[in-house]
Amino acid sequence: MSTQMTVNKSRLSSTVASLKPSGIRRFFDLAASMEGVISLGVGEPDFVTPWRMREASISSLERGHTAYTSNAGLLELRVEIQKYLEERFSVSYHPESEILITVGASEAIDIALRAILDPGDEVLVVEPCYVSYEPVIRLAGGVPVFLKTTMENNFKLTPEELEKHISPRTKAIIFCYPNNPTGGTMTADEWQTLLPIIEKHDLLVISDEIYAELTYGRMHDSIAALPGMKDRTILISGFSKAFAMTGWRLGYVCATPDLLAGMLKIHQYTMLCAPTMAQMAALEALRHGRSDMERMIESYRQRRNYIVDGFRQIGLACHEPDGAFYAFPSVASTGLSSAAFAEKLLMEEKVAVVPGDVFGESGHGHIRCSYATSMDQLKKALERMDSLMSRMKA
Repeated sequence: MSTQMTVNKSRLSSTVASLKPSGIRRFFDLAASMEGVISLGVGEPDFVTPWRMREASISSLERGHTAYTSNAGLLELRVEIQKYLEERFSVSYHPESEILITVGASEAIDIALRAILDPGDEVLVVEPCYVSYEPVIRLAGGVPVFLKTTMENNFKLTPEELEKHISPRTKAIIFCYPNNPTGGTMTADEWQTLLPIIEKHDLLVISDEIYAELTYGRMHDSIAALPGMKDRTILISGFSKAFAMTGWRLGYVCATPDLLAGMLKIHQYTMLCAPTMAQMAALEALRHGRSDMERMIESYRQRRNYIVDGFRQIGLACHEPDGAFYAFPSVASTGLSSAAFAEKLLMEEKVAVVPGDVFGESGHGHIRCSYATSMDQLKKALERMDSLMSRMKA
C-alpha cells in the first residue's frame, strides 16, 4: 500500500510573503465604502491631463503609431528631456546613452535598484519616504537602512544623520525631494554639505525628482547638477505630477552609460518599451505644455497657503512645505497616534487622510494631507477637522 506524502510548502517566495501590504490602501478601501467622504489622501493631481497632450496622443493613434518604440523610448522624446533638464535644472544627459523612458517613475526606481544591488547590499532611505522604497529594495535583495528627518528641521537630511548610518555594506542612498509625504525640499547649499560624505564613502545616489517642478518660490536644485555628482547619481523623474499625467504611466531615468545599460537590460526583458501613445503625449508636454504646468502649480501654491494656515488655526502644528502637493501636520497635540487620529477623523467626520507612520517611523505623530483637490473640498475638510478638534478639546 502506497502512502501519499503531503508537503506544506509556500507557493510564494519568502521575500514576497514577508512584505506588508501598503498602509495607504486600508484607509482608501475603508473610505471607498462610505458615502460623503472628502479624501485628502490621493497623491495625484485633481486636474485632467491638458487637452494639447491628449490631442497629441489621439492624433498619434489616428496616424497609426501603435507599434513598439525602441527599448529606450522615442529618441525625439529623449532629446526633449535632455533639453528640458539642461534648461530647467542645469544638468545634461546624452539622449542616446544616458536617458531611458520607463513605465512611470516607479519602474525607474525598481530597475535602478535591481541594476546596482547584490544580495545584502545596504541602501540608505531618507524618511519619511514614498511607501514603495523599502519593499522594492527588499525585492532587489537589498537591505534598507532608514535615516530620520523631522519637522524641527523642515524634514531636511543632515550630514550627521547621513554619516552615522553608513557601514561597509552601504551601496547607495535613495531620497525624494521635493518630498512625498512632507513637502520638504533641499537647496544647493544644503546638498553641498552632504557631498563630502557621499564622495568619501563612494555612494551611489538615487534621486527621485518626480515633484521637481512643484517647488514654490524658487527653482528646484538637483543634486545631479552639483560638481562631481552627475557620475554617481541616478536621476528619476516623469510626467505624472507636473503635467497631470498619472494614468499615462510615463517616466524616465538618467544615468551614466554603464549604469543605464544595466537598467536597459532589465527594462527590455520585463517592459520592452513604454506605451507609444503616452510617449507622444509627453513629447507635446515638453514642447508646448509649460503654460499648462505653470497654471496648475500656481493653483497648488494657493491651496498650500490655505491648508497650512487652516491647520495652524485649528491647533495642528504644520511646517510650510516648499514643494510637492502634500502637507504633513503633527497630531501629537491630540494625544492620539497617527493611525488612531486618521481613523477617528474618517469615522466621525468623513475626512480621509493618510497616517504618517505608513511612510516610516519618522512619520509617527503626523498625517499626510494632499491639497491636490479643489479649494471647496479643502474648506469643507478643514471645517470637519476643526469640529473634531473642538470636541476633543472639550
